[in-house]
Amino acid sequence: MAVIILLFILSYVAGSINFSILLFKFLGKGDPRDKFSGNAGATNVYRQAGISWAIVVLVFDMGRAVGVALISSVLLPQNYVPLIGFGLILGNRFPCFHGFKGGKGVANYFGFTAALTPISAIISGLVWVAVYAFLRVSFISSFCMVSILAAGTLIDYNSHPMAISGVLITAIFIYISHSQNIIERIRSKDVS
Repeated sequence: MAVIILLFILSYVAGSINFSILLFKFLGKGDPRDKFSGNAGATNVYRQAGISWAIVVLVFDMGRAVGVALISSVLLPQNYVPLIGFGLILGNRFPCFHGFKGGKGVANYFGFTAALTPISAIISGLVWVAVYAFLRVSFISSFCMVSILAAGTLIDYNSHPMAISGVLITAIFIYISHSQNIIERIRSKDVS
């Protein structure tokens, strides 16, 4: 139990290192949370700094997540690993190093899950691209991605109760983190 708690705390701390905020400081661009969606994720970096910097942030976010997943897989029984993923996403959303205002955790969840269930990650990535190409709404694409990642993890982990708990709390947390996107989308439809 002590190892689970320690890894959860360490994954939260790892998730609290927000690469887009650090990158913007390095580039002298201010804070990515000050414009557009107010989010510190790759999509908002793309809007402000372009595709190249968004890819850099995405690679760092996913790389960190893969590392956390691999370390957790070595140190824990398989069915407890998804709980550690929630710590990572929690840190990304509420980073202790950045005023508890960060990203929404989609890239981190993708990287974390890619290390655990690569096939579902590939499928979810393709679905994200297809949905985005059709709708041009990144959060809806992300919802589809997260749903496939969660389902793939549950299938690969044989629906063990601890794995189910970790997957569901993480997916629901990511969906709730997008509530402002949903509200704004509904309002924009009302105006049209």
